[in-house]
Amino acid sequence: MNLSPLITLQAILKHKSFTAAGEAVGLSASAVSLQVKQLEQYFGKPLFDRSTRQISATPFAHELSLATTGLLSRLEDMRVQPTLAVQGNISVGFITSMQAEFLPDVLRELQDAHPALVTRVPPLNDTDELLTELKAGRIDAAIVVRPNNGGSSRLHWRSLYRQPYIMLAPGDTSLRSPAALLKRHAWIAYDTTITGGKAAERHVRRLAPAARFTVELRSIDAIVAMVALGLGVSVIPQPRRPLIEGYGVREIPLGANAPSRNIALVCRKADSEDRRIEAVAQAFGACVDKAPNAGRVQRGKPL
Repeated sequence: MNLSPLITLQAILKHKSFTAAGEAVGLSASAVSLQVKQLEQYFGKPLFDRSTRQISATPFAHELSLATTGLLSRLEDMRVQPTLAVQGNISVGFITSMQAEFLPDVLRELQDAHPALVTRVPPLNDTDELLTELKAGRIDAAIVVRPNNGGSSRLHWRSLYRQPYIMLAPGDTSLRSPAALLKRHAWIAYDTTITGGKAAERHVRRLAPAARFTVELRSIDAIVAMVALGLGVSVIPQPRRPLIEGYGVREIPLGANAPSRNIALVCRKADSEDRRIEAVAQAFGACVDKAPNAGRVQRGKPL
């Protein structure tokens, strides 16, 4: 059941503009326009007079809003009742590294706790493209790296997991100094075009200002495999323990000034109390609790 267009219509009538309504419900202006067109096509009547520079609501728009206000309110009351089962469909995006590290366990937690909930994971893996899909209303939520500036204020953010960075070195190395390792070995860079990769690059530059990478990869699994072959060293978010042990690479701590990245669950503000999204947050939190070296942040607290 998708009630978003009706909720968006009420926001437009309340805030008197598509842009302000979009900010209120966590959608882009184009997504607001699309939802209005969907309603107009469904009912076969215009909702707004677009013949002037300042668009105005038609009488039918007010009639439709009046007819649905009570219904939406009653449905919202039913939706938040704790006795109702979490069910239906939800589309949740995961960045690549979280797919490998947590996705299977999160899906298992969801299936065990909420068997009537069907979860779809779209074929997207970059924070920026996931946020674009979220703002456009094509996915319900995403697990991403929260930007250093806190992220878009149009969205609802919940920080879940503080993931430290480490240096990976070949298993047979005797060196323990990250700076010395960068002088002796080639640098395998974690994708410097994404938020997490930029943090790694800044730390490498502090350790070895003249360092130049020989190869640049987004896949953490691929980087671990290359380090295991002795092709270089890398600064990356701490990989899962079975991956490190399976490849026999050496994990070198970066000390008190080690960077970290903030893994967060993000959704539109209008969906911040959606119990399906809360179920995903709780499932992810349960998996982090079981993981070694997990830097949890306050559970359930949007930051």
